[in-house]
Amino acid sequence: MFKQILIANRGEIALRVVRACRELGIETVMAYSEADRDSLPVRMADKRICIGPGPSSKSYLNIPNLISAALLTGCEAIHPGYGFLSENASFAEVCRDVGIVFIGPPPEAMLTMGDKVEARTAMSRAGLPMLSGTDVLRTLSEGEEAAARVGFPLMLKAAAGGGGRGIRLVRRPEEFTSVFTTAQSEVREAFHDDGLYVEKYLGHAKHVEVQVLCDNYGNGVYLGERNCSVQRRHQKLVEESPSPGLPDAVRHDMGKRGIEAVLAIGYRGVGTLEFLVDEDNNYYFMEMNTRLQVEHPVTEWVTGIDLVKEQIRVAAGEPLTIRQDDIKLRGHAIEFRITAEDPAMDFRPQTGTIEEYLPPSGPGVRVDSHLYRGYEVPPHYDSLLSKLIVWAPTRDEAIARGRRALNEYVLEGVPTTIPFHLRLLDNEVFQRGEAYTNYLAEHGADLALKAH
Repeated sequence: MFKQILIANRGEIALRVVRACRELGIETVMAYSEADRDSLPVRMADKRICIGPGPSSKSYLNIPNLISAALLTGCEAIHPGYGFLSENASFAEVCRDVGIVFIGPPPEAMLTMGDKVEARTAMSRAGLPMLSGTDVLRTLSEGEEAAARVGFPLMLKAAAGGGGRGIRLVRRPEEFTSVFTTAQSEVREAFHDDGLYVEKYLGHAKHVEVQVLCDNYGNGVYLGERNCSVQRRHQKLVEESPSPGLPDAVRHDMGKRGIEAVLAIGYRGVGTLEFLVDEDNNYYFMEMNTRLQVEHPVTEWVTGIDLVKEQIRVAAGEPLTIRQDDIKLRGHAIEFRITAEDPAMDFRPQTGTIEEYLPPSGPGVRVDSHLYRGYEVPPHYDSLLSKLIVWAPTRDEAIARGRRALNEYVLEGVPTTIPFHLRLLDNEVFQRGEAYTNYLAEHGADLALKAH
């Protein structure tokens, strides 16, 4: 096992990794930006080292600074958390070149799954069902030809990167030129790669993802699935496990075929296969996230397995001690992403100082957060403030517990999504487990305004 790990991230996930390492007896070194100097993860780590100014390009995305920090402090491994460099194959390669363990999958697997078109090819070859789609498109004429073959409506997606950037729904041919141009400009700026691809649009589909865990010795398990259909602008707001309404036969088939597919490409560590599920419960592979997910706590609660600890153990070369038959889903868990955004202003990000902070507690309630009274929300990073996760024996009880916990949550100083989540829990479509990926696009304005 490692003696010391550099944590190359910030916020609640950095604190989550600190806590896991402490229970494993591993010392932590927090790599922090000047904007995060007084943050809770920095205070709680065993050691700390500044890696640059507030902007992420000069700190959390600065590979030379992070490598230097790890070497200077004698760290054996780097935990990238999620976001930032967690899915950057070049970073993983540099770590390997200098003898530092990257706590994540091999760079080769990251490269394969990081290119969405190549990932579709690899997973199709491994037996996963796909919606009709295309190769990488780099010119408008290529896009127009591909769109004519696939048919409208269709989705435009970035070949590289993620986070919802570059994803556009194109309903009619006359919209294609302007949408293609806008999406390509966005992905070029975000990922320095202007490649797009076209995929057939599936209306009223649910977003269901399968959590996988693999070691270095060809062993792998899937740990149930999560429903992430409550989204705005392709960004998840609520996640839950198990996925409501999904037949057990489909659940097990997705998991079994999914783990077989990732083992076929030599995957290692934690990862998530994302699927679209239609109204007849047919499922289709979309992409894979080669990292720990924001929503990993819901899987931890229904399986009893600490994914961060398992991720570290696998990176340290330990074989999995968990077998598929050991994994039983228990009860129901829901995660609410609490962000510094104003739902009444189209979820516009906000900054400010946390004036009052009292998180909820009690049976079946978990809060993952780096907040404290007086904390200043910086302008440089993602707007996520905390994750409220609730667990109960049934989904109805979990909804009731979520409502209780959200009403208890005191978080003042910046607008947040707490009122929106409360309104969502009273929504009949959500209560029936029937929300689909574009539900908020169609009905979210009403929910947001009433939540204000």
